[in-house]
Amino acid sequence: MAEPAAAAPARAGPRVSPRRRARELALQGLYALQLAQASPATVRQQLAEDPAFDKADGTFFDALWKGVTAEDAALVGGLAPHLDRAAAELSPIERSILVIGAWELEHRPETPYRVVINEAVELAKRYGGIDGHKFVNGVLDRHAASVRAAEVAARSRADPKGKPATRAR
Repeated sequence: MAEPAAAAPARAGPRVSPRRRARELALQGLYALQLAQASPATVRQQLAEDPAFDKADGTFFDALWKGVTAEDAALVGGLAPHLDRAAAELSPIERSILVIGAWELEHRPETPYRVVINEAVELAKRYGGIDGHKFVNGVLDRHAASVRAAEVAARSRADPKGKPATRAR
């Protein structure tokens, strides 16, 4: 008699990059700051105790956390012209994701603006409300056009694969 086949191993979920893990932790921390009214240092310590913290890009997380907590009001102010409602009316998750994306757009020019927006959209799909990712995409796309005008213009002149457009002769 044949032996029963072994069950197929369970597939692990998609691997989360250390940078995405850092963004997720920052999102979690910003959400906690809005709801618990704790200090950034206290929330950061709590995040460091999370088992996921060891899998995050610590250097990136520290820069991101310091930036979004120190510059929150300025980042929200920079986003305000691109919002369809007052910042106070945003959900805590959408607000946090927008602040993270705005900080990256303004302070991490080595990360292509489309990557910043895509990462924010993925956070919104995973943690935000229905269609919140569309709102995040639109706001950050408009913000990128204002803070990274040259990069956005260069991208719009390129074909969909990102290759420079050729001129017709």
